[in-house]
Amino acid sequence: MINTLIVDDSEMVRDIIRDFLEADGNFKIIGEAINGEDGVAKILALNPDLVTMDIEMPKMNGLEAIEEVMKKISVPIVVITSLDTAKMAYEATLKGALEFYSKETFTASLNPAKRQEVYDTLKRISGIKAQKITAVTQAVWVKEPQKREIHAIVLASSTGGPKALSRFFSLLPGDFPLPIIIVQHNSSGFDKNFAQWLNTFTALNVKVADEGETPRAGNVYIAQTDKHLMLRGKGGINCSLFYNDDDPENNQKPAADVLFRTAAESLGESLVSVVLTGMGNDGAAGTKKVREMGGITIAQDEESSLVYGMPKAAAETGCVDMVLALDRIPEKLVWLVK
Repeated sequence: MINTLIVDDSEMVRDIIRDFLEADGNFKIIGEAINGEDGVAKILALNPDLVTMDIEMPKMNGLEAIEEVMKKISVPIVVITSLDTAKMAYEATLKGALEFYSKETFTASLNPAKRQEVYDTLKRISGIKAQKITAVTQAVWVKEPQKREIHAIVLASSTGGPKALSRFFSLLPGDFPLPIIIVQHNSSGFDKNFAQWLNTFTALNVKVADEGETPRAGNVYIAQTDKHLMLRGKGGINCSLFYNDDDPENNQKPAADVLFRTAAESLGESLVSVVLTGMGNDGAAGTKKVREMGGITIAQDEESSLVYGMPKAAAETGCVDMVLALDRIPEKLVWLVK
Protein backbone atom coordinates (compact mmCIF):
# COMPACT_ATOMS: atom_id res chain seq x y z
CA MET A 1 0.00 0.00 0.00
CA ILE A 2 1.11 3.56 -0.76
CA ASN A 3 0.74 5.64 2.39
CA THR A 4 -0.60 8.98 1.19
CA LEU A 5 -1.15 12.35 2.85
CA ILE A 6 -3.61 14.85 1.35
CA VAL A 7 -2.91 18.56 1.94
CA ASP A 8 -5.71 20.95 0.91
CA ASP A 9 -7.73 23.59 2.72
CA SER A 10 -10.98 22.46 1.07
CA GLU A 11 -12.73 19.55 2.76
CA MET A 12 -14.63 18.85 -0.46
CA VAL A 13 -11.44 18.63 -2.51
CA ARG A 14 -9.82 16.38 0.11
CA ASP A 15 -12.85 14.06 -0.09
CA ILE A 16 -12.67 13.99 -3.90
CA ILE A 17 -8.96 13.13 -3.90
CA ARG A 18 -9.47 10.53 -1.17
CA ASP A 19 -12.29 8.82 -3.09
CA PHE A 20 -10.27 8.88 -6.31
CA LEU A 21 -7.17 7.32 -4.77
CA GLU A 22 -8.94 4.78 -2.59
CA ALA A 23 -10.91 3.51 -5.61
CA ASP A 24 -7.66 2.10 -7.02
CA GLY A 25 -7.05 -0.08 -3.97
CA ASN A 26 -3.31 0.66 -3.78
CA PHE A 27 -3.39 3.97 -1.91
CA LYS A 28 -3.94 4.22 1.84
CA ILE A 29 -4.82 7.70 3.09
CA ILE A 30 -2.93 8.02 6.37
CA GLY A 31 -3.82 11.63 7.05
CA GLU A 32 -5.19 14.94 5.84
CA ALA A 33 -3.89 18.47 6.42
CA ILE A 34 -5.92 21.66 6.16
CA ASN A 35 -3.14 24.12 5.29
CA GLY A 36 0.56 24.23 4.48
CA GLU A 37 1.68 24.59 8.07
CA ASP A 38 -0.41 21.59 9.10
CA GLY A 39 0.89 19.75 6.05
CA VAL A 40 4.55 20.25 6.97
CA ALA A 41 3.95 19.01 10.50
CA LYS A 42 2.08 15.89 9.34
CA ILE A 43 4.60 15.07 6.60
CA LEU A 44 7.43 15.16 9.14
CA ALA A 45 5.42 13.13 11.65
CA LEU A 46 3.99 10.50 9.29
CA ASN A 47 6.75 10.22 6.62
CA PRO A 48 4.26 9.28 3.85
CA ASP A 49 5.13 7.55 0.58
CA LEU A 50 3.24 10.22 -1.36
CA VAL A 51 1.88 13.72 -0.68
CA THR A 52 -0.75 15.59 -2.69
CA MET A 53 -0.32 19.33 -2.16
CA ASP A 54 -2.61 22.26 -2.91
CA ILE A 55 -1.03 25.63 -3.79
CA GLU A 56 -3.28 28.33 -2.37
CA MET A 57 -3.87 27.72 1.35
CA PRO A 58 -3.99 29.85 4.51
CA LYS A 59 -1.11 30.18 7.02
CA MET A 60 1.41 28.66 4.62
CA ASN A 61 0.88 28.12 0.89
CA GLY A 62 1.94 25.04 -1.02
CA LEU A 63 5.17 26.52 -2.37
CA GLU A 64 6.30 27.50 1.12
CA ALA A 65 5.30 24.10 2.48
CA ILE A 66 7.23 22.20 -0.19
CA GLU A 67 10.32 24.31 0.42
CA GLU A 68 10.10 23.79 4.16
CA VAL A 69 9.62 20.03 3.85
CA MET A 70 12.51 19.59 1.42
CA LYS A 71 14.89 21.18 3.93
CA LYS A 72 14.22 18.30 6.31
CA ILE A 73 13.02 15.20 4.47
CA SER A 74 12.90 13.75 0.95
CA VAL A 75 9.32 12.84 0.08
CA PRO A 76 7.49 12.55 -3.28
CA ILE A 77 5.11 15.51 -3.61
CA VAL A 78 2.47 15.93 -6.32
CA VAL A 79 0.79 19.31 -6.67
CA ILE A 80 -2.93 19.32 -7.37
CA THR A 81 -4.00 22.78 -8.42
CA SER A 82 -6.45 24.85 -10.44
CA LEU A 83 -5.96 26.75 -13.69
CA ASP A 84 -5.53 30.12 -12.02
CA THR A 85 -2.50 28.86 -10.08
CA ALA A 86 -0.97 26.81 -12.93
CA LYS A 87 2.17 28.93 -13.23
CA MET A 88 2.76 28.48 -9.50
CA ALA A 89 2.59 24.73 -10.05
CA TYR A 90 5.63 24.99 -12.30
CA GLU A 91 7.35 27.03 -9.61
CA ALA A 92 6.61 24.13 -7.26
CA THR A 93 8.77 21.86 -9.43
CA LEU A 94 11.70 24.18 -8.75
CA LYS A 95 11.03 23.74 -5.03
CA GLY A 96 10.99 19.94 -5.30
CA ALA A 97 7.53 18.78 -6.44
CA LEU A 98 7.72 15.88 -8.90
CA GLU A 99 4.45 16.26 -10.81
CA PHE A 100 1.25 18.24 -10.84
CA TYR A 101 -2.33 17.80 -11.96
CA SER A 102 -5.38 19.93 -12.45
CA LYS A 103 -8.04 19.45 -9.78
CA GLU A 104 -10.45 18.62 -12.60
CA THR A 105 -8.41 15.45 -13.23
CA PHE A 106 -9.84 13.81 -10.13
CA THR A 107 -13.51 14.03 -11.05
CA ALA A 108 -15.63 10.93 -11.59
CA SER A 109 -16.04 11.83 -15.28
CA LEU A 110 -12.39 11.07 -16.08
CA ASN A 111 -12.26 8.31 -18.69
CA PRO A 112 -10.96 4.91 -17.49
CA ALA A 113 -7.76 4.99 -19.58
CA LYS A 114 -6.79 8.42 -18.28
CA ARG A 115 -7.69 7.43 -14.74
CA GLN A 116 -5.40 4.39 -14.97
CA GLU A 117 -2.62 6.57 -16.37
CA VAL A 118 -2.87 8.85 -13.33
CA TYR A 119 -2.80 5.87 -10.96
CA ASP A 120 0.24 4.40 -12.72
CA THR A 121 2.11 7.71 -12.65
CA LEU A 122 1.40 8.28 -8.96
CA LYS A 123 2.56 4.75 -8.14
CA ARG A 124 5.86 5.32 -9.94
CA ILE A 125 6.31 8.74 -8.35
CA SER A 126 5.74 7.28 -4.87
CA GLY A 127 8.95 5.31 -5.32
CA ILE A 128 11.06 8.36 -6.13
CA LYS A 129 13.00 10.10 -3.44
CA ALA A 130 13.82 13.60 -4.68
CA GLN A 131 17.54 14.07 -4.89
CA LYS A 132 19.71 17.13 -4.73
CA ILE A 133 21.08 17.75 -8.22
CA THR A 134 24.71 18.75 -8.32
CA ALA A 135 26.37 20.60 -11.17
CA VAL A 136 28.66 18.23 -13.06
CA THR A 137 31.17 19.55 -15.54
CA GLN A 138 32.75 16.34 -16.84
CA ALA A 139 31.31 15.08 -20.12
CA VAL A 140 30.96 11.41 -20.98
CA TRP A 141 31.73 10.99 -24.67
CA VAL A 142 30.36 7.93 -26.38
CA LYS A 143 31.05 9.12 -29.91
CA GLU A 144 32.12 12.63 -30.87
CA PRO A 145 29.95 13.59 -33.85
CA GLN A 146 31.21 15.42 -36.89
CA LYS A 147 29.98 18.98 -37.13
CA ARG A 148 27.53 19.63 -39.94
CA GLU A 149 24.66 21.92 -40.87
CA ILE A 150 21.88 21.54 -38.29
CA HIS A 151 18.29 22.60 -38.93
CA ALA A 152 16.46 21.80 -35.66
CA ILE A 153 16.74 20.45 -32.11
CA VAL A 154 14.13 18.04 -30.73
CA LEU A 155 14.00 17.50 -26.98
CA ALA A 156 12.18 15.13 -24.62
CA SER A 157 11.59 15.41 -20.88
CA SER A 158 9.19 14.15 -18.23
CA THR A 159 9.42 14.00 -14.43
CA GLY A 160 11.88 16.68 -13.37
CA GLY A 161 11.57 18.22 -16.82
CA PRO A 162 10.27 21.69 -15.94
CA LYS A 163 13.15 22.25 -13.51
CA ALA A 164 15.69 20.85 -15.97
CA LEU A 165 14.31 22.92 -18.84
CA SER A 166 14.33 26.13 -16.81
CA ARG A 167 18.02 25.51 -16.11
CA PHE A 168 18.71 24.49 -19.71
CA PHE A 169 17.24 27.68 -21.15
CA SER A 170 18.85 29.91 -18.55
CA LEU A 171 22.21 28.65 -19.90
CA LEU A 172 21.35 28.67 -23.61
CA PRO A 173 22.17 31.96 -25.40
CA GLY A 174 19.17 34.08 -26.28
CA ASP A 175 20.40 34.29 -29.86
CA PHE A 176 20.55 30.51 -30.37
CA PRO A 177 20.10 30.17 -34.14
CA LEU A 178 17.85 27.09 -34.41
CA PRO A 179 14.27 26.17 -33.55
CA ILE A 180 13.87 23.85 -30.55
CA ILE A 181 10.86 21.53 -30.42
CA ILE A 182 9.91 19.99 -27.07
CA VAL A 183 7.77 17.13 -25.85
CA GLN A 184 7.40 17.57 -22.09
CA HIS A 185 5.03 14.95 -20.68
CA ASN A 186 2.22 17.07 -19.31
CA SER A 187 -1.04 15.53 -18.20
CA SER A 188 -2.30 18.68 -16.49
CA GLY A 189 -3.55 20.47 -19.60
CA PHE A 190 -1.48 23.52 -18.65
CA ASP A 191 0.53 23.64 -21.88
CA LYS A 192 0.03 27.37 -22.50
CA ASN A 193 0.91 28.15 -18.90
CA PHE A 194 4.02 26.01 -19.24
CA ALA A 195 5.11 27.92 -22.34
CA GLN A 196 4.51 31.26 -20.60
CA TRP A 197 6.42 30.13 -17.51
CA LEU A 198 9.36 28.72 -19.47
CA ASN A 199 9.50 31.93 -21.51
CA THR A 200 10.64 33.79 -18.38
CA PHE A 201 13.95 31.87 -18.41
CA THR A 202 15.04 32.75 -21.94
CA ALA A 203 15.20 35.53 -24.51
CA LEU A 204 13.95 33.02 -27.07
CA ASN A 205 10.22 32.99 -27.81
CA VAL A 206 8.54 29.99 -26.15
CA LYS A 207 5.11 29.04 -27.50
CA VAL A 208 2.74 26.12 -27.88
CA ALA A 209 3.22 24.63 -31.35
CA ASP A 210 0.40 25.41 -33.78
CA GLU A 211 -0.85 23.04 -36.43
CA GLY A 212 0.90 23.59 -39.76
CA GLU A 213 3.44 26.19 -38.69
CA THR A 214 7.04 26.10 -39.87
CA PRO A 215 9.66 26.10 -37.08
CA ARG A 216 11.81 29.22 -37.18
CA ALA A 217 15.03 30.25 -35.47
CA GLY A 218 14.53 32.11 -32.21
CA ASN A 219 11.48 30.04 -31.26
CA VAL A 220 10.88 27.17 -28.85
CA TYR A 221 7.84 25.01 -29.63
CA ILE A 222 6.00 23.08 -26.91
CA ALA A 223 3.76 20.13 -27.80
CA GLN A 224 0.10 20.48 -26.88
CA THR A 225 -1.34 18.26 -24.19
CA ASP A 226 -2.93 14.98 -25.32
CA LYS A 227 -1.84 15.14 -28.98
CA HIS A 228 1.23 13.71 -30.71
CA LEU A 229 3.44 16.40 -32.26
CA MET A 230 5.17 15.60 -35.57
CA LEU A 231 7.67 17.37 -37.82
CA ARG A 232 6.97 16.58 -41.45
CA GLY A 233 8.55 17.66 -44.74
CA LYS A 234 11.85 17.62 -46.55
CA GLY A 235 14.68 20.09 -46.79
CA GLY A 236 15.14 21.69 -43.39
CA ILE A 237 13.30 25.01 -43.35
CA ASN A 238 10.49 23.55 -45.46
CA CYS A 239 9.31 21.27 -42.62
CA SER A 240 6.13 21.99 -40.69
CA LEU A 241 4.61 20.93 -37.37
CA PHE A 242 1.50 18.77 -37.31
CA TYR A 243 -0.54 16.89 -34.73
CA ASN A 244 -2.20 13.49 -34.77
CA ASP A 245 -4.66 11.84 -32.41
CA ASP A 246 -3.21 8.31 -32.55
CA ASP A 247 -3.06 6.06 -29.49
CA PRO A 248 -0.43 6.76 -26.81
CA GLU A 249 3.06 5.39 -27.30
CA ASN A 250 5.01 4.31 -24.23
CA ASN A 251 1.85 5.28 -22.30
CA GLN A 252 2.48 8.87 -23.38
CA LYS A 253 0.59 11.35 -25.49
CA PRO A 254 2.34 13.42 -26.65
CA ALA A 255 5.19 10.93 -27.05
CA ALA A 256 8.74 12.01 -27.75
CA ASP A 257 9.22 8.95 -29.97
CA VAL A 258 6.63 10.30 -32.41
CA LEU A 259 8.35 13.68 -32.65
CA PHE A 260 11.86 12.19 -32.87
CA ARG A 261 10.84 9.61 -35.49
CA THR A 262 9.07 12.05 -37.81
CA ALA A 263 11.76 14.69 -37.39
CA ALA A 264 14.49 12.13 -38.18
CA GLU A 265 12.67 11.03 -41.32
CA SER A 266 12.34 14.66 -42.40
CA LEU A 267 15.73 16.11 -41.48
CA GLY A 268 18.13 13.18 -41.45
CA GLU A 269 21.66 14.20 -40.47
CA SER A 270 20.65 17.83 -39.89
CA LEU A 271 18.76 16.95 -36.66
CA VAL A 272 19.94 16.85 -33.03
CA SER A 273 17.90 15.01 -30.40
CA VAL A 274 18.18 15.51 -26.63
CA VAL A 275 16.64 13.29 -23.92
CA LEU A 276 16.44 14.79 -20.43
CA THR A 277 15.24 13.53 -17.05
CA GLY A 278 12.04 11.50 -16.84
CA MET A 279 10.36 8.21 -15.95
CA GLY A 280 9.93 5.43 -18.47
CA ASN A 281 11.55 4.87 -21.85
CA ASP A 282 9.92 7.43 -24.15
CA GLY A 283 12.55 8.86 -26.46
CA ALA A 284 14.66 5.69 -26.64
CA ALA A 285 13.22 4.35 -29.90
CA GLY A 286 13.21 7.89 -31.25
CA THR A 287 16.87 8.31 -30.37
CA LYS A 288 17.66 5.11 -32.27
CA LYS A 289 15.76 6.44 -35.29
CA VAL A 290 17.62 9.77 -35.19
CA ARG A 291 20.95 7.91 -35.21
CA GLU A 292 19.80 5.58 -38.03
CA MET A 293 18.93 8.61 -40.15
CA GLY A 294 22.33 10.20 -39.50
CA GLY A 295 21.42 12.73 -36.82
CA ILE A 296 23.25 13.58 -33.60
CA THR A 297 21.94 12.22 -30.28
CA ILE A 298 22.45 13.49 -26.73
CA ALA A 299 21.22 12.19 -23.36
CA GLN A 300 21.46 13.71 -19.89
CA ASP A 301 23.75 11.90 -17.46
CA GLU A 302 22.59 10.07 -14.35
CA GLU A 303 24.12 12.38 -11.77
CA SER A 304 22.33 15.50 -12.99
CA SER A 305 19.00 13.75 -13.72
CA LEU A 306 16.21 13.88 -11.15
CA VAL A 307 14.90 10.61 -12.61
CA TYR A 308 17.34 8.60 -14.70
CA GLY A 309 14.73 6.66 -16.64
CA MET A 310 14.31 8.18 -20.11
CA PRO A 311 17.96 9.17 -20.63
CA LYS A 312 19.11 5.77 -19.37
CA ALA A 313 16.78 3.99 -21.79
CA ALA A 314 18.09 6.18 -24.62
CA ALA A 315 21.72 5.47 -23.68
CA GLU A 316 21.05 1.73 -23.47
CA THR A 317 20.07 1.65 -27.16
CA GLY A 318 23.75 2.19 -27.97
CA CYS A 319 22.72 5.06 -30.23
CA VAL A 320 23.63 8.06 -28.06
CA ASP A 321 26.59 10.12 -29.26
CA MET A 322 27.03 12.11 -26.05
CA VAL A 323 26.03 11.61 -22.42
CA LEU A 324 26.32 15.00 -20.74
CA ALA A 325 25.54 16.72 -17.47
CA LEU A 326 22.58 19.05 -17.83
CA ASP A 327 24.74 22.17 -17.55
CA ARG A 328 26.98 20.98 -20.39
CA ILE A 329 24.21 20.37 -22.94
CA PRO A 330 23.51 24.02 -23.89
CA GLU A 331 27.18 24.78 -24.56
CA LYS A 332 27.53 21.59 -26.60
CA LEU A 333 24.55 22.58 -28.75
CA VAL A 334 26.13 25.97 -29.33
CA TRP A 335 29.38 24.25 -30.34
CA LEU A 336 27.54 21.97 -32.76
CA VAL A 337 25.76 24.79 -34.60
CA LYS A 338 28.70 27.19 -34.90
